[in-house]
Amino acid sequence: MKKSDTEQEQPGLEENKVPDSQSKRELDRELQELAEKEHQEEIYYEERRRERHERNLKRKKRQIRNRNLALIITALAVLGGVGYFYREQTGLKDGMETLVAKVRDLVPDKNSGKESKAAEELAKADQSTESIENPESTENPDINTEEAADSSDSTDIQPESGEGTADDSDETTGNTGDNSEDTAQDESGNMSDEEKTEDNSSDSANQPEQDAAQAAAIDLNGVMPQAAAAGTGIIRRQIRHEKKVLTTAKEKAAQYDYDGAISLLQKDNAYVRNVHFQNAAEKFQKKKDKCVAWSPEQVTHIFYHSLIVDTSKAFDGDYKTDGYNQVMTTMDEFNKITQIMYDEGYVMVNLYDLADVDENGKMQAKQVYLPKGKTPFVLSQDDVCYYHSQDGDGIATKLVIDEEGKIRNEYVQDDGSTVVGDYDVVPLIDRFVEEHPDFAYHGHKGIVALTGYNGILGYRTDISYQTRPDDLNDDKKAWLDAHPDFDLDTERAEAKKVADAMKAEGWTFASHTWGHKNMSTVSMERLETDTQNFKENIDPLIGGTDIIIFAFGADINNGGEYTGNEKFEYLKSQGYDYYCNVDSNKYFVQMTDEYFRMGRRNVDGYRMYYNPDMLADLFDVSQVFDSSRPTPVPPMNGG
Repeated sequence: MKKSDTEQEQPGLEENKVPDSQSKRELDRELQELAEKEHQEEIYYEERRRERHERNLKRKKRQIRNRNLALIITALAVLGGVGYFYREQTGLKDGMETLVAKVRDLVPDKNSGKESKAAEELAKADQSTESIENPESTENPDINTEEAADSSDSTDIQPESGEGTADDSDETTGNTGDNSEDTAQDESGNMSDEEKTEDNSSDSANQPEQDAAQAAAIDLNGVMPQAAAAGTGIIRRQIRHEKKVLTTAKEKAAQYDYDGAISLLQKDNAYVRNVHFQNAAEKFQKKKDKCVAWSPEQVTHIFYHSLIVDTSKAFDGDYKTDGYNQVMTTMDEFNKITQIMYDEGYVMVNLYDLADVDENGKMQAKQVYLPKGKTPFVLSQDDVCYYHSQDGDGIATKLVIDEEGKIRNEYVQDDGSTVVGDYDVVPLIDRFVEEHPDFAYHGHKGIVALTGYNGILGYRTDISYQTRPDDLNDDKKAWLDAHPDFDLDTERAEAKKVADAMKAEGWTFASHTWGHKNMSTVSMERLETDTQNFKENIDPLIGGTDIIIFAFGADINNGGEYTGNEKFEYLKSQGYDYYCNVDSNKYFVQMTDEYFRMGRRNVDGYRMYYNPDMLADLFDVSQVFDSSRPTPVPPMNGG
């Protein structure tokens, strides 16, 4: 049977399939090889472009550096020349000749072709810096050369971020390295047209700077890199200084110390040329002009005792429970009150912001200036001594300085271990102001009122711990038995260290009388003895104080002026100018030429439970009252 035409052609088609497939694979392989070659060429030229870019950056840095050095060297030469030629008239003959001799030692010897010993040492140091800075410049193009330069500069001050200046550590004592970089060639030994165009355009654009730098560098090739390092180090330090000044000024202004911020800026030598200083000073002045003035009579004063950390221990039903419930505040209540008062615009001020003693010894009223919507108040805390009687009652036991230099508390946990943290008014306010600096007027915080019979701040600083008199109470005896290594000098030194740190943080100290005496009923003899005990045992640790906050809130009279009062006359003679009682009124201020007197408001369980309306201007008691506090709160004096 005869095959069809189609059937006859198929064997021929089958024979042609294999050769066609082989040709296709060969073509694909060739195309792949070409693509790989093109990719390698792209990588190569990309590397060359990167290297060229880096060379251009270095060249520009050198040009800027050399221009600045030319100006510096010229100025020094002029000043040196004037001083040298007029050395006899100015009486600096010997000094100028010594200076010139030292300068000559630094300049290379042109005739001998050798550098001075000092210049050689500086050159070696500079070259070693180069080797450290760029050990693998071709392998690691992302290395930050300015960071390496900073590390080789002056080690006393580290540069801040954003302060990088000219690269001062990648140069050697000559220009040969630069020339070799600038004339980099391709594989054929010739510079590409693209490279020539970029290099020529860069050079022509910076030709005036190059000429000036080269003119200034004649015969000083060995000195210039070292001079550049010194010059850029000075520039860095100046930049850091100006940034620090501006930052400090802003911090002052954030705490409403506009005058201090403006004065800091204007007294700095950089003010005349630093536009940021000038703009900031103008801005601060405008803010001050918009402030509202507050007189002392418009300022309220609130106070706390030590805070209750663990209510289950403080309110455990023993004989101290009622007293804690009446006169103390829980840590949870305190934190809520602080936040609410801040949200309402309250700002802490101290007594010295309200009045001070002038050069003639007369008390003068002052005004507090705050932006509209802000309200000043005074904060104080009584009995910051951490008495033996409070041990085991869920209250902090001591104030300490932690590893970061911050003031904290020691607190004894249920298992008897001691932890360090924020458990009382001082560290809690410190942490709050760290987050909200505008809560502290001029950085001023509260007043800490101290007794002394158990020591201060949790340290057993009273002399009785050492002398152990016959009437030493049982708490002191028990504590001394538990601490056989007690040393009075050590305790006092630690207490003073904490007190100094507190003052640096804006806290002020006051006398609460050494023995927590009721000043309205105490005899003159006991008052004098108590005052001397405070001055001998406490004043040396806190640097003295002219503030007395009366224990029990009991004043030395019933509200009339102190003039002619025997107790006042004695306290005044002992240096006390500020007097604070407790009257629970929103405002009470009395001032004469001799003293400043202020009433305080107790923020505690008793006041919050019985008279929440008396605190309504500060906060809503219903939002802060601790539900773990036993109710009803016992009335005062059984009434």
